Parts: sequence; C-alpha cells; structure tokens
Amino acid sequence: MAVDTQHAERIAGLDALELGGERRAGLAARLWARLWPMLTAVALVLVAWQLVVMSGRWPEYVFAGPVETFKAMWERFGEADFYRAVATTMRRAFTGFALAVLVGLVIGAAVSRVKVLRAAFGALITGLQTMPSIAWFPFAILLFGLTESAITFVVILGAAPSIANGLITGVDYTPPLLLRAGHVLGFRRLSLYRHVILPASLPSFLAGLKQGWAFAWRSLMAGELMVIIAYQSSLGEQLAYAREVSDSPGLIGTMIVILSIGIVIDLLFEAADGMLRRRWGLDQR
Repeated sequence: MAVDTQHAERIAGLDALELGGERRAGLAARLWARLWPMLTAVALVLVAWQLVVMSGRWPEYVFAGPVETFKAMWERFGEADFYRAVATTMRRAFTGFALAVLVGLVIGAAVSRVKVLRAAFGALITGLQTMPSIAWFPFAILLFGLTESAITFVVILGAAPSIANGLITGVDYTPPLLLRAGHVLGFRRLSLYRHVILPASLPSFLAGLKQGWAFAWRSLMAGELMVIIAYQSSLGEQLAYAREVSDSPGLIGTMIVILSIGIVIDLLFEAADGMLRRRWGLDQR
C-alpha cells in the first residue's frame, strides 16, 4: 500500500510539472499570437510610409520619413518640456474622464430606472453622443474663456453620454430573475443597484467606459488645439506649434505619441474586459 501511495504521488508530481509546462507554453503562445499581428501591422505601415516619402509626392519638410521622425522623437525624449506636455495632457484627460464617469453614472442610473426620465432624456443622451465634440468649443469658450475649464467642459460632454448609455444598456439587459432575487433578499433602490444591477450590467458599462474614453481623448486633443493656454505646454499645443513652424518630423512624432497613449489605454480596457470575462466564466482559454 505504501509503495502504491508513493507511486501515485510521483505520477501526480510529474503531471503537475507537465501541466505547468503546458500553461507556460500556452501563455507564451497567447502572448506571441497577440504581438505578431501588431508587429506586422507596424512593419507594413512603416514600409508604406517610406514608399510614400520616396515617391516624392510631397517634399520632406512637409511629409517627413520614418527615419527623420523617429530621430526627432528621440531628441524630444531627452527634453523636460516633452514630459511636462505629456503630464499636462494626461492630467486633463484623467480629470475630465473621472468627472464624465461620475456624471454618466448618475444620469444613467436615473434614466434607466425612472420611466419619465427615460421618455424625456433618452433620445437627448443619444443625440449628445452623436454630436461632434468640436462643435461645443465655441460655446465652451464663450462660457469659460480660454481656460482649462472650457476643455474639461467639452471632455465631459463628449464622454458622459457614452458612459450613461453603456449603463442604461446594461440595466435594460439585467435578467428579471436577478431583480426578483434581489427583492427577495430585501434589496431596495440603492442597495439593489449596488448588489444586483451594477454587477449584472458591468460588461455593458465597461464597454461604455471604453467608448467614453475614446470620445474624451478625441475631445481633449481638439480642445488643446483650439484652447492654447499660455505657459502650459501640452501635446495639443506642441501639435499646433509644429504646424505653425512647418516642423513635419515634430508634428508626426507628436501624433505617434498621441496614438501610442490611446493604444496603451485601450489595452488596459481590454485587460479589464478579459478579467471580467474570466471571472464570469466566459473565457475558456
């Protein structure tokens, strides 16, 4: 009996090692499967970019090539002003987005559960979501002048409707069985939202947050191009300056930085969505 027990333990240990190796291999394979399409896309873009430059359609001072652009970017990475610009832009982005989440959460919760508010403001929220953010800037500048408040105002208006609609959609698709179970457990109003409705609507709400961030980021870039605040360097201000002095490498390099930040934030939302799917047992990989 003792021999059989030792034999079983050894087999179990070997199985554990084999499974661990499979898990490690699976992780490496998934990481490579995620990276190689992105690397291939970057390589294709760089090749196409260089071919357009070599075609001579535009002079290099108007449309710089990859070598000149990345050289200019490398030089800017050693300048303190670049990091101040990124810090200012990200501070504005996170502040505006946080306020938009708060506004969207309150509006979405109210509209999703009160029929009168749904009838009155449901279409208006969708209309605000489809309205170009840049159309708000003349009004925002009239209200707040050339200040950060004008930028924040438009960022909130750009992001909050998407966040509210994400929550409304999630609430609409909450299974009635969960609501009845919540009532049986004694949950009412705020407690029902906290313990039943919000957890059930998380996938749609997360999608609304992701879309809201995209609108907030675009609104912010438009705002920083239109509202130039003295002595406050930002990515939008650097875009405007590069355009005025015809600095094509600096202009394209700043656009690449803005694109890269957007991709990183999108990957964070994707990771959050993956964690949620695994927690709910929807991702079997």
